[in-house]
Amino acid sequence: MRNWLLWVSLGETVGFLAPALAQLAFGGSAVVAPALILAGAIEGTVLGWTQSTVLRSRLPALSRQRWVGATAIGAAAAWFVGLLPAEWADVWQRWPAAGQAAAAAVVATVLICALGYAQWFELRRHLRGAGWWVLGSAAAWCAGLAVFFAVATPLWQPGQSEGLILLIGVLAGALMALTMALVSGLVLHLLLRQKESPSQQA
Repeated sequence: MRNWLLWVSLGETVGFLAPALAQLAFGGSAVVAPALILAGAIEGTVLGWTQSTVLRSRLPALSRQRWVGATAIGAAAAWFVGLLPAEWADVWQRWPAAGQAAAAAVVATVLICALGYAQWFELRRHLRGAGWWVLGSAAAWCAGLAVFFAVATPLWQPGQSEGLILLIGVLAGALMALTMALVSGLVLHLLLRQKESPSQQA
């Protein structure tokens, strides 16, 4: 648990620098969305590598390549979905309130489940009940994102320098990473207490 907390917090903090820098470099330009999606894949690669480093100590047969690849894909997908509301604002803002609420629920669900679902394809090879990881990962990201916005939103103010904006984002990102690592670590601890199995079924 301590190794997971350390490595995963570090991995997400470092990985989050990619989208933070992408936003700083391309914010307001026509390429900001693809830049953030690519940066999300980089973030996922770093996070997946640190996660697999800890996981392989308990699940030696786990494929680092598949885990890192799944995490990169899941992170890129999460960024893609997360950017949809802003990219299509002129469309969905004309929808009735019920339609907006339904779309928001779908987007939020896909956003928080994307990473855990992608990782489930590898984890199910090694743990029974691996399907719970999708929900546990979603809960971890909900908690992490809540911390991020609780910290960053009141600190970000109009007229701030780019350096200060980046510093606030990195601080909030580090606290997000720590929160996500703590919650996901607890979920993983419970899963690992179950009998490990090579079954392909979740």
